[in-house]
Amino acid sequence: MKCDPVNPVGSGIVNVWQETYPVLFGAIDRSDRLTLSAMFQYFQEAATSHAINLGVGRDDMARTGQGWILSRMSVTVNRRPGYREPVTVRSWPRGWDKLFAIRDYEIRGKDETTAVSGRSVWLIVDMEKRRPLRPQAVMDTLPLNEGLEAYPPEAGAVTGLAERSDLQKITERKALYTDMDFYDHVNNCSYVKWIEDSLDPQALEKANKIRFDINYLNEILIGETVEILSARIEDAEAAHAALLKAVAFEGKKAETGQAAFRAELRLWL
Repeated sequence: MKCDPVNPVGSGIVNVWQETYPVLFGAIDRSDRLTLSAMFQYFQEAATSHAINLGVGRDDMARTGQGWILSRMSVTVNRRPGYREPVTVRSWPRGWDKLFAIRDYEIRGKDETTAVSGRSVWLIVDMEKRRPLRPQAVMDTLPLNEGLEAYPPEAGAVTGLAERSDLQKITERKALYTDMDFYDHVNNCSYVKWIEDSLDPQALEKANKIRFDINYLNEILIGETVEILSARIEDAEAAHAALLKAVAFEGKKAETGQAAFRAELRLWL
């Protein structure tokens, strides 16, 4: 069954959302390959369309005063698709764990093998009180997709990232109009762009394999300034010979010192 992003409800309910399109010019860097932030954009659009298809989209949730808030995301890149390469983006719900609703993703390249895997966990929030709600009432109506997993349990996806004491400020960003989304806070993809912009472009361009984990801790509103801090990750995985960079990040609101996000990025040749 074809999934139509223009009319997500038009073809009936689907357990796994799937769209195929070419990697366009605005989604690549100087290496001629898909960027990490563009991958997040692909995932966001697929999840949004599938939520509408399943009857739990933005407007459906708003009728009961609820909304989806992305809490954590893990992405593993085994290969970066190239410019004009046809890619298939897939997304599906995976049930829940305590307060978290789980959604998986993958990007398949022209050879139909998985180039990128992703997992996210979401909170269902009372939008007036900004408090999380238990997800069962919503998730019980959605497909569980048992056995269809982007990550095996041992991969450690979407775990909480610990606060670090060795971080140093490397830059700061002010939240501006193009960073914002419908909910009037910084969009999840903008955080990834901020981290990309704080790194050596050559390392990002050279990277063939990537592991990226991010925890979204507190919303950032327009006009707020965020200090971005980082530190090198020292662990056994980081010592791999092909490693380009292994960096931990934290974004803190300059006005209050409140942590807005934490992330870890590993780049390999």
